[in-house]
Amino acid sequence: MNQFLGTGVALVTPFREDRSIDFQALEHLVNYQIENGIEYLVVMGTTGESTTLTKEEKVTVTKKVIEINNGRLPVVLGIGGNNTQAVIDEIQQTDLSAIDAILSVAPYYNKPTQEGIYQHYRAIAKATTKPIIMYNVPGRTSKNMLPETVIRLASDFENIIAVKEAGNSVHQYLELIKNKPDDFLIISGDDDLALGVTLAGGSGVISVLGQAMPKEFSEMIRLGLEGKAKESYGIHFKLMDMINYIFEENNPAGIKALLKRVGVCEVYTRLPVVPATDQLQEKINTFIDQYSN
Repeated sequence: MNQFLGTGVALVTPFREDRSIDFQALEHLVNYQIENGIEYLVVMGTTGESTTLTKEEKVTVTKKVIEINNGRLPVVLGIGGNNTQAVIDEIQQTDLSAIDAILSVAPYYNKPTQEGIYQHYRAIAKATTKPIIMYNVPGRTSKNMLPETVIRLASDFENIIAVKEAGNSVHQYLELIKNKPDDFLIISGDDDLALGVTLAGGSGVISVLGQAMPKEFSEMIRLGLEGKAKESYGIHFKLMDMINYIFEENNPAGIKALLKRVGVCEVYTRLPVVPATDQLQEKINTFIDQYSN
């Protein structure tokens, strides 16, 4: 699964001021990734505001990304939820011919037991032949998928190929890397920990910041995969403040403010997410001015 080594980016969905989808900006965004060294694209994740897109909009945006990409990079599609049968139905009703893997978040709100999480992913794995990347993000789901559950699923199902781990716990990352099957990927979902995880034996990152600073971020992770700690941390230290800024208020409000500053798309988000405050936009703009100089 070398196609998912390195830096994937969780793409935003650009909006116009009237909150309709800005397809011109989406085209710019996708090409910006490809031209600047990103390894793969992730569509319809949390950062893409998938929860506030209609079913039709999700299909349209996904098709558009596939069309713009034109086979240049692997594409991962987010299909997840807290109703297992609904997730299976969506997977089976979606044209996955141009999709390289499914990213599926652990069930949120229901707060299942570890056995419930296992059975959820078991049912999904048995419903499709597509590779599945599990997604553990307890800050959003309110339930941590424990390393033993991840390893059990990784061992039991061939098409469960990776976990995007975003628990922001160094110990949990190390436990996953230590105990994982050889060909299973531990992908960081935490931009601030991504380099350390990669150097420890992880497979890279699905990044938020990476889409606005793709050249720097993807180079940092490639150096990490090569074990070049000093060179890679040199880049990390330059990006540290910005990683904090983009998550200061809300994701994707922060990253959209940065994407506006670098000329890719506008700041607009859909409710209940509001755009970054003027104060945060000012911090981001000042950082980029200084970074560029």
